[in-house]
Amino acid sequence: MERKINFNPGPAALPDEVKEEFALAVRAYKNTGLSILELPHRSTAFTDIIEESKTLVRELCALNDDYEIVWLQGGGRLQFCMVPMNFLPDGSTAAYIDTGHWAHEAAEYAAYYGKCTIAATSASVQYSKLPQWPMTLPDNTAYLHITTNNTIYGTQWHNLPEVNTHLIADMSSDILSGKRDCTQYAMFYAAAQKNLGIAGVALAVIRKDLLEKTARQVPPMLSYQHQVKQNSVVNTANVAGVYAALLMLRWTKQKGLDNIAAENNLKAKALYAAIDKSKVFNARVTEATHRSLMNVCFTAESPEAEDAFMQLCARQSIVGIEGHRVTRGFRVSLYNAIPLSSVETLVGLMQEFESSL
Repeated sequence: MERKINFNPGPAALPDEVKEEFALAVRAYKNTGLSILELPHRSTAFTDIIEESKTLVRELCALNDDYEIVWLQGGGRLQFCMVPMNFLPDGSTAAYIDTGHWAHEAAEYAAYYGKCTIAATSASVQYSKLPQWPMTLPDNTAYLHITTNNTIYGTQWHNLPEVNTHLIADMSSDILSGKRDCTQYAMFYAAAQKNLGIAGVALAVIRKDLLEKTARQVPPMLSYQHQVKQNSVVNTANVAGVYAALLMLRWTKQKGLDNIAAENNLKAKALYAAIDKSKVFNARVTEATHRSLMNVCFTAESPEAEDAFMQLCARQSIVGIEGHRVTRGFRVSLYNAIPLSSVETLVGLMQEFESSL
């Protein structure tokens, strides 16, 4: 079967090397006599997988022992719940920066557990740019939550000033897309199915001083403290999902964050340049410093042109470029596993399409 060029936003493309090694483990994992799909979650073999993955996260994010690292289930939405459950005490306020669909939903979830305020939003301009810093936070702010990359509208925080409260970040769609100062954050988390592996697991990294400020008693499954204490195996863990994440972490280390960042910049630069030069395609985000390097969102001059280009891409085995159902248009996801050659193929097809009109 012909291989497709996969620009899906998640579950996203995986490197061939990762898929091949995972396939081998499905048949037999090391010398256990078991498939990775059969491996017990409390086995020594799985403990070794968890410990190596934590070591690599710590190394790639340049973190010291001030941070705890856990693998959880439930994806990003469960983190939307667990963050305020654990860290929003009575009488305090959770502050959220609303930069799009997922940031807005995270704030909506927080409101179930306590007082929540929108510290800044770009909703009035359809999230086509980022809100302006600085912003005033309530004196009783427990934490400020941001979404580092907006997958649906195509904006990304490239630089963040210091804040006078705990900074918590959803990094689901741009984690390990380059070097960043992760010590700015009291906590960050990421659903795995973008740059970290396959769907079904989420990474949470929590600074110990925040962990100690757990606001209320919650059931063990929803307690970060308990998850840390039980080393991510409070219940039957997603063994295969964590193993896939380990393979991605190994691949990321081998490739190198500097190389990954350089390639991500080249991919985004090539695609944005093609859009900006085009008379048919239009970028949703016009301010270069606000543009996402992970999710390039754009439209065509008419719905008919969008349909025609989508059909052309399908005939050329390019998939996953449909815009989110909220925005329509196009969304091209340039996660770490996407090679520059795939972007060059898409750009060539865009130019061919425009010249045919």
